[in-house]
Amino acid sequence: MSDPAQRPGWPALLSAGPVELHPPRRRDAEEWSRLRLANEAWLAPWEPTAPVAWSSRHSPAAYRVMRRSLLRRAAAGQTLPFVLRVEGRLAGQVTVDNVVRGALRSGSLGYWVDRSVAGRGLASLAVALVCDHAFGPAGLHRLQADIRPENGASRRLVERLGFRQEGVLRRYLDIDGDWRDHLCYALLAEEAPEGVLARWRSRIPR
Repeated sequence: MSDPAQRPGWPALLSAGPVELHPPRRRDAEEWSRLRLANEAWLAPWEPTAPVAWSSRHSPAAYRVMRRSLLRRAAAGQTLPFVLRVEGRLAGQVTVDNVVRGALRSGSLGYWVDRSVAGRGLASLAVALVCDHAFGPAGLHRLQADIRPENGASRRLVERLGFRQEGVLRRYLDIDGDWRDHLCYALLAEEAPEGVLARWRSRIPR
């Protein structure tokens, strides 16, 4: 069994308003598969290149393999994987991956959401919750989000939460069939002393 001191902030349940985030559960397999299959056109341009069909990569069996890997890595303190639910319905995932402790105390932020909930502020709410958890109970200092220049929606999301663009990563990841440039965004814990969620909410027009 892993030492809890090696995985601060995990496991966890996070919630605000209609949004809930929880660790991947065994019983989520069928719902996750249906959602991913329904969102292929929406998500595929931002997903890693793979030698197998989308349907094979997003079957219930594929979810179970992914879940086991995520939970092993979470128990080792290497990732913080959350399933996103909106009003009880599975609607995406938010993950802080590649967690490094020691002097760096950093993680890489990634997320995807169902197209039907996009544009309603729910993804921003979910990501803000995870950022606050990462900077708080999980004890991280830096979160990095690497986003394709063409992905305007994701860029606007992290910018609204206070992430700053730090540079360009040339031909950084093999995404959707080719090596793609990415923009490197980052947020530091001291840049949101009042909390990422509180700052985001304070900037929403009333």
